[in-house]
Amino acid sequence: MRILVIGGTQFMGRETVERLLARGHDVSVLHRRDHNDFGDGVVRNLQADRGDLEAVSRILGSEPFEAVLDFAYDWEKGTTAAQVEAAARSCGDGLERYVFISSVAAYGEGLDMHEDAPLAPDDFPMPYIQHKASAERALFAMHRETGFPVTTIRPPFVHGPRQPFYREQFFWDRMLDGRPLILPDGGDRPMQWVYVSDVAAACVRAIEVPEAAGEAFNVGHVEPTTQRSFVEALAKAAGVEPTLAPVPRSAIHAAGGQVMGENLYFGEALDMQPLTSVVDKATRVLGLEPTPFDEALRASFAWYREQPRRPVDYAFEDRLLASA
Repeated sequence: MRILVIGGTQFMGRETVERLLARGHDVSVLHRRDHNDFGDGVVRNLQADRGDLEAVSRILGSEPFEAVLDFAYDWEKGTTAAQVEAAARSCGDGLERYVFISSVAAYGEGLDMHEDAPLAPDDFPMPYIQHKASAERALFAMHRETGFPVTTIRPPFVHGPRQPFYREQFFWDRMLDGRPLILPDGGDRPMQWVYVSDVAAACVRAIEVPEAAGEAFNVGHVEPTTQRSFVEALAKAAGVEPTLAPVPRSAIHAAGGQVMGENLYFGEALDMQPLTSVVDKATRVLGLEPTPFDEALRASFAWYREQPRRPVDYAFEDRLLASA
């Protein structure tokens, strides 16, 4: 198949491109740079900013792609439902599947969410959640109106090699430095993860399985996880005994703790409201068998050990631990 991957050079997108190439597909990537590093002639490069609707629409309208996988999200400006819909409506008549990589965040909040649960409203206060939910609504409206062959994938927190956020590395840095690991309110808050390879596998199967058209799929590890058990699983993968430091969340916030930017205390954007999903539909329809959590974390740790260590300033954590 002739396949376009929008945002296919990093993390989930890159993993998916590699799987598509292994299956013999003709793959192009659309991103901001004038080149990609998959190798000369391996992956065709198409350059455009996702926010440039004219350029994106022109590319999609002039190329006979049979499948489009849409990974791109602009974390600085946001990628709105209007931008996603414009790209989708620009696809040619030969399109067999448009796979939109959404997020479990599209539900807004809740535990054990099924794919037929309501999504967050268009006026939800967090832009990322609003954009993902609104984009899904627009795409499924197109499916109802014209049969547009959309499939959406809803991953929770994604881990694995090439992790772009400071997440698993946050904890492994501290473990290898012999540091205590802060657990907000003891770490009992539920959280859900998915291995990057499983997201890629779901995307590829969404193209291959005819029944995927018009459907949404949750993906993720089946093992239930809390913040504490996640940290313990990371420690097991690293072969270390962790030092856990429960700290009241109120004390963390009072001291200036942040979920993003400076004064991190539990990785980037990980101490969020609980939000989990049920993933059996992906197994039933797509044939996706989630990778065991411990096996995936061992692979992630092997990648982490090959990367240069980043300098870490522990001053905020030292102050927080001393005061707590």
